[in-house]
Amino acid sequence: MTGVAQLLVNGVALGAAYALVALGFVLVLNATSAVNFAQGDLVMAGGFLAVALAGLIPLPGILLLPLVAALMAALGLLVSLLAYLPLRHRPPVSVFISTIAVGIILQNGATLLFGPEPKAAPPLFGGGTLEIAGLLVPKQSLAVVAVAGLLILGQHWLFARTQLGRRLRATAQDPEMARACGIPVTVMVAATFALGAALAGAAGLLLSNQFFVTPTSGSGLILKAYIAVTIGGWGSVPGAVAGALLIAAFEVLVSATLSYSAATAALYLALLAILAVRPQGLFGEAARSRA
Repeated sequence: MTGVAQLLVNGVALGAAYALVALGFVLVLNATSAVNFAQGDLVMAGGFLAVALAGLIPLPGILLLPLVAALMAALGLLVSLLAYLPLRHRPPVSVFISTIAVGIILQNGATLLFGPEPKAAPPLFGGGTLEIAGLLVPKQSLAVVAVAGLLILGQHWLFARTQLGRRLRATAQDPEMARACGIPVTVMVAATFALGAALAGAAGLLLSNQFFVTPTSGSGLILKAYIAVTIGGWGSVPGAVAGALLIAAFEVLVSATLSYSAATAALYLALLAILAVRPQGLFGEAARSRA
């Protein structure tokens, strides 16, 4: 029982980082109805950005985090200007292909700049473990959960309590009505891409100091985000967080008892089962069409 609890502790830390990936994914989905296939590669880019900044500025990860998020927000803004806004009135497949192209550019750019070898960003704080209720909990895992939790709460506060958040929600719910009310929809969409990329950058830093980062590591992350959003319900922010925690716990437990390959196969089988039985996800909010 203690072993299972220990694994679940590790799963929570992994799920917290997955949740940031899924949140950025669902934010863009809600605002544009477009699936941003570059979201996983933005996480990878955030990880390598943290590695590069650590080489220039020898600071702990917690102090690099705001800088990584700000630079990634600028990259997200650029992605919206180049890969979404010029194509938003074209068939949806145009945006799908353009975001895939962005991901390929990021992967090859990372390979060119950093090489194919795994890299690690600096830890948020110092290393070591704490003993809590008989469980050995790495300090880094606690820090990841705390930082990811604060970012998720901050994102909730932004959307629920601020004028910018209300405008972003209005744009996501009905772009035409928002435009009729004087909300600059194009600016809000670009801001959503920037926010999604900032969350991806934060996730990249959190993951890269625990699991390393490679130029192709984003490909697996976008699939995890897709599964989390599908499990949680398309369009549901709480569902995305819950879905991320579920798949991380599932992945950690099955990997420990069988193998990582078995965990991956079982995860996709579970996804197929959910799509067959409950295509709107466990939280039941279906995707809506956007203008």
